[in-house]
Amino acid sequence: MNYESRIDSSSDNSTIFANPLDGVDDDDRRSRKRTIVIIALAVLFLVAVWFFMHRGGGDSAADGKDQAPTVSVITPGAATIQGLINANGSLAARREMPVSAVGEGGQVRSVLVEAGQWVRAGQVLAVIDRSVQVQQAAAQSAQISVAQANARLAQANLDRALKLVDRGFISKADVDRLTATRDAAAAQVNVARAQSGQIGAQLARLNILAPADGLLLERKVEPGQVVSPGSGVLFRIAKGGEMEMLAKLGEVDMAQVTTGISAEVTPVGAPKVFTGQVWQTSPVIDPATRQGTVRIALAYAPELRPGGFASAVIKAGSVVAPMLPDSAILSDGKTSYVYVIGKNNKAERREVKTGLVTDGGIAVISGLSGNERVVLRAGGFLNPGETVNPVAAKK
Repeated sequence: MNYESRIDSSSDNSTIFANPLDGVDDDDRRSRKRTIVIIALAVLFLVAVWFFMHRGGGDSAADGKDQAPTVSVITPGAATIQGLINANGSLAARREMPVSAVGEGGQVRSVLVEAGQWVRAGQVLAVIDRSVQVQQAAAQSAQISVAQANARLAQANLDRALKLVDRGFISKADVDRLTATRDAAAAQVNVARAQSGQIGAQLARLNILAPADGLLLERKVEPGQVVSPGSGVLFRIAKGGEMEMLAKLGEVDMAQVTTGISAEVTPVGAPKVFTGQVWQTSPVIDPATRQGTVRIALAYAPELRPGGFASAVIKAGSVVAPMLPDSAILSDGKTSYVYVIGKNNKAERREVKTGLVTDGGIAVISGLSGNERVVLRAGGFLNPGETVNPVAAKK
């Protein structure tokens, strides 16, 4: 008996390819989907963990580099550094000469100069009344005449006596007496002349004279004023018109300054800069302020007024050394140090000794050759031996 086999595509296909979720409600279907997603994510996570745990040594080194802190570094090199010291102080006459009344003094008749004028040595600055001294000089001149007349008479008496000695009319004792009288009269002439010279000197001292060439800084006397040797200073003269700046410096800066070095001085309010030279440094330090005085000689200029305030830049020599900014140099209270980047980008602490301080940085006179890579900033956050990622700082 023959049977014909048939497959009902409509019914059998639906049975063979049936959806496993058929017959399951919507909530169960969503729950199973979430479970499948979670399992997939867990598998991916495990694969990622395995990958990072088993990757090569080169990748580990790169990862360590990425995790190392990035620091800016500079290679300072070596250069000639000019030491500059900034200072403030006051202006003054380098050699100030006070002029006072001498002699007896008296009433001032006239003052012939004004402050700010140039005067010459021996020039009359003021004239004091001399009416009394003139009369004294006249009287003394008359005394000279009297003394000279007495001297002539004594000489004549002696001459006559000497002629009569040989005749026996005059004894030897009389001759000696007349000789002594003649000598005394001559001495009286000399005394009168000396007294006259003294009065003449007193008259000359009534004129107040300039002791040297220079600039008259101050006039403190007026006509009609009565002056005497105890009246104090009447005039002040800057000898030769030379000025100076009295610059105040601390102990550290004082140790770097020597006589002969140059300086640039700028008076307050003056647009001009004047070049001077240190001619004296204070041998002592003020115990109260811990400062000393550096005296800078300056040629005369109208802008340099004694008593005014000025600033100075003193050129305190030069050195050949690496120059680092302040941020690169650290201190632990005992020594100064920097961090340099050594082999394998390891941070190394290096003790240094600093020198000149300028506007451009600080000179390192020992501890560095200038070829090292020095950490520019953030050195205070590093530890010796720490691995870093150095980046050259932009100049």
